[in-house]
Amino acid sequence: MSVCAPAWAVPPGDYGPPITQCSITDPEIDEVSGLVALTSGEMLLVEDSAPEPRPGATSVLMYRLDSMCAVQDGVVEFDQDPRDIEDLAFQDSTVWFADIGDNSQTRPNVALISAGYDAAAPQGQAGAPLVFRLAYPDGPHDAEALLLAPDGIPYIVTKELSGRSGVYRPAGPLDPSAEVAMEKVAELEFAMTGTPGGPVGRAGQLLVTGGTVAADHSHIALRTYTDAYVWTLAGNDVARALQSDPIAVIALPDAPQGEAISFAPDSRSLLVGSEGVNSVITAVPATSPPEQTQTDTAGRADPGAGTASADRAAPDSASSEVTAGLIAVAMVAVVAGATWLARRIRRNSSPR
Repeated sequence: MSVCAPAWAVPPGDYGPPITQCSITDPEIDEVSGLVALTSGEMLLVEDSAPEPRPGATSVLMYRLDSMCAVQDGVVEFDQDPRDIEDLAFQDSTVWFADIGDNSQTRPNVALISAGYDAAAPQGQAGAPLVFRLAYPDGPHDAEALLLAPDGIPYIVTKELSGRSGVYRPAGPLDPSAEVAMEKVAELEFAMTGTPGGPVGRAGQLLVTGGTVAADHSHIALRTYTDAYVWTLAGNDVARALQSDPIAVIALPDAPQGEAISFAPDSRSLLVGSEGVNSVITAVPATSPPEQTQTDTAGRADPGAGTASADRAAPDSASSEVTAGLIAVAMVAVVAGATWLARRIRRNSSPR
């Protein structure tokens, strides 16, 4: 499926201009990679490389913030040693950490870590975590986006330099005692949008860095370093939804390394965040009710087919944009290497 930005993609009045909701001032929070907005208006977030809170220990740390980015009730710690957590989901009183980052594309498998979490409790009662190992059918991929379908099936969307992101899901039930193979169920081809932002120049317009499913299960969204894409979801079939045209393509404000995205409590507006000290949470307000949203009426391909052809042309000068993107791709490898090294240094340094 070719994901373009046709002129009708954002109907007038559907989304207002992005606005800053709040700034994260806690110096411990500087690598936000996953974000979930709770129905209360509070937010859960996770970083992609956890600090070491005590000598010799590693863990998953999840922060709970109020709607103005103030940290609430301390930090929830899960006794796990992840490789690279890149996204976060919450469903049925369970948090899901997507340990799916693989900049060097060498991991034999990736992991989803789940834990019971009572969001209604004052300090959020957390249960013991379970780790589910997953293997791609076609070799390692770097990924930063998790879409958790209403029926609990996880979908991983890869981060590809070519802009051709694969969509994968487990081929069988999740099993904490055994590695589970994944199957590729769709492919998305992202086009240049011209939106500035991110750490890798124009190539950032092609790289998927986060995903989210609305709490009422009506919509799903993916983001790149520069833009957000919204689709209508009917039922549980995330793959089929992604093979339709997005109902909105939204240019996001320039940010150092935007990776986090969540639907707001209204299941229509969006919240996005970026890595960096004193980073901000940006709101993209929905300005029309769901029934007024323009949905795709074109025929949809079978999700098992893996790809679908776009029936609308890419933006003008697409070939020149792609050429520019390929030039920018070299920058991605340099930045990825530098990021990996920086994280290794942080993880091996003294606790913060």
